[in-house]
Amino acid sequence: MFGSVLIVCHANICRSPTAERLFRAHTEKRGARPIEFTSAGLYAHEGDDIDPTMQRLLAEQGLDASGHRSRRFDRHMARQAELILVPERKQIDTISKLVPTTRGKVHLLGKWEDSEVADPYGNEEAVYRESFGLIERLVLGWLNKIC
Repeated sequence: MFGSVLIVCHANICRSPTAERLFRAHTEKRGARPIEFTSAGLYAHEGDDIDPTMQRLLAEQGLDASGHRSRRFDRHMARQAELILVPERKQIDTISKLVPTTRGKVHLLGKWEDSEVADPYGNEEAVYRESFGLIERLVLGWLNKIC
């Protein structure tokens, strides 16, 4: 169905790299056909590490994010991706304005639950855990549709 999925958030240090790793892990567990999952941030500083709290939460699930380096979203990424997922509705509009040809392929990560994933950055660990759990549930929802 889809060969490439790009997950885009604000800075590419919390939500999108977490979703990227969870998509990869759950796709592998299912033995599904290979899909390329990547992530970027609309306002990312190139080369930043993943947020340490998210990295720890991923590690608790046996997932390594130590090699993650943030990337700034660009037109080339948008053209390459067959599906673009974002945690907040406002990001759909932002991407559509930056790259009008993406209309129709940019969707809310929480589309199947009509929910958004608030940015946990800078909050206490409980907020990160809540965000992580929601992201994982939404990832599984998408995998039920695309795998």
